[in-house]
Amino acid sequence: MSPNLFTYGRFGRSMPTQERWIDWAWAGGLLLAAGFLLCFQLGNLPLRDWDEGIVAQVAREIWRSGATLFHDISAWPAWIFPKDVVGNPYFNKPPLMHWLVALSYGLGGVTEWSTRLPSALLTATSVPLLYWIGREIFYERVPALFSAAIYMTWLPIVRQGRLAMLDGAILCFFLLMMACLLRSRRDLRWSLGVGLGIGLMCFTKGILGLFLGAIGLAFMIWDTPRLLSCGYLWLGLVLGIAPVASWYGAQWLQYNNQFVGEHLMKQSLNRVWEDVGSNKGPVWYYFLEVLKYGVPWIFFLPQSIGFAWHHRNLSWARLLLLWSGVYFVTISIMSTKLPWYVLPLYPALALLLGAQLSRVWTPPLVGSLQHLIKIPYRKILVILFSLLITIAGVGIAYFVTQPNPEWDIVLALGTLGITGLVVTILLFQRDRQFIPVLMWGMYLTLLFFVGSNVWIWELNEAYPVKPIAQMIQTRTPDRATIYTSYFANRPSLNFYSERQVIPADLPTLIQKLQASDRRQAPYLLVEADVVPKLPAKQAKQLASIEVKTLGKPSTWVLLTKAKD
Repeated sequence: MSPNLFTYGRFGRSMPTQERWIDWAWAGGLLLAAGFLLCFQLGNLPLRDWDEGIVAQVAREIWRSGATLFHDISAWPAWIFPKDVVGNPYFNKPPLMHWLVALSYGLGGVTEWSTRLPSALLTATSVPLLYWIGREIFYERVPALFSAAIYMTWLPIVRQGRLAMLDGAILCFFLLMMACLLRSRRDLRWSLGVGLGIGLMCFTKGILGLFLGAIGLAFMIWDTPRLLSCGYLWLGLVLGIAPVASWYGAQWLQYNNQFVGEHLMKQSLNRVWEDVGSNKGPVWYYFLEVLKYGVPWIFFLPQSIGFAWHHRNLSWARLLLLWSGVYFVTISIMSTKLPWYVLPLYPALALLLGAQLSRVWTPPLVGSLQHLIKIPYRKILVILFSLLITIAGVGIAYFVTQPNPEWDIVLALGTLGITGLVVTILLFQRDRQFIPVLMWGMYLTLLFFVGSNVWIWELNEAYPVKPIAQMIQTRTPDRATIYTSYFANRPSLNFYSERQVIPADLPTLIQKLQASDRRQAPYLLVEADVVPKLPAKQAKQLASIEVKTLGKPSTWVLLTKAKD
């Protein structure tokens, strides 16, 4: 790589045909690799509570009532005004992702695999988009490839991107917007994509799309202000925002102030200054999230940030520092803290790391590897990777000693440990091959990990819903309301049972049994130790089932009001 790193290149209209074909080949290869990783064993575990359960509920209702969208205009309200499993209006987020899941249901039926497929495919598409961004800002292929490979092999991107959530789509649309913005500096027609990307983000997560779009536009004002006078940009903004504005207008006409209070305030703006759903944390919450789940790539992050800061007068460094800095500070000062809020930060960090590691791979001066990874820092890296090997070894010992070992996770930890060992040896020898070894090793580690039964570890925090949902379905009428002694709402149970299951305290459960309403019998889902606390003469047992909660057996009982 030439000494004038990331300051000049041939990536543009004058690029030779062969170079363009090479880029297309790399982008296609990255898409296939990311698609395989993100779709491997995609439906091997049940849906997770909250986002997955809610998205699946709404998408299934859309699919059921609006399957003939393109043939019957009467199906349109089901798509424009989505509802949950009991027919209540859904105000949480705009419905673009729910539409995609509903279409997936039309192709593959209602399964875990079809529920997660749209998010996984959009996340996979974001990998070649990041490669495109790297080619635009670095002009060289090596840093772009390294950035895309790092991004693809980061645990939070793979795990959250596989889930039926909105964040994989946000990553895809955000990177599409940034890629079009960067390309528009040389071809104004590409600025159409800026507005379309913002519109897609707003149609996925509402106000977040405006914030991410503002980051891109702020860079445009700082770096290329002449683009603000481009007609293509404003045309793209109109085309992108018009469908979103139309949908918001339809909601206002249908629900008036109820929509404003629930969607705009409670589910959007209130998250800035209130901890919605008791999801709060300290200002350093996301720093710890990146520290925990960014391993091993964060080992190289301090030097990468320092390198960008040293070259902050260059366009690529300005973009990445603005992107990562503004976004990280904003989510850190927000009151509501959720792990997936940090995901749009990872592409910027991957680009920072790609820039630094490409200098190690192709240093400006012969024999400068020792200079780029200085002796003290190289020793720190060796210590960190040695610690990683130790952690992998401890994890293997733990899982092997369990009564029913998870051999897939043992294989993943073994691959991680071997990768760390080889990388440590290569770092000690100052061999640049540690970079592809680490990338390939992390890819295999994550592949084994997502093939295991623990990649959604939150499922082990509460009782399994599928067997209990089956019991509820077979013993209660359609659309029945069930009250449960469990303390928390579980959207996944609502989805699988196709009933609304509402948490209630003991006095409420007793009151439901004693109610004199004969038109609809109450149904209670309680743990076995709660049954003796209920009035025995008024409770009739319909069914019971034993499941394991946190590795311990627990019995759940389905009750209704006994006849007089």
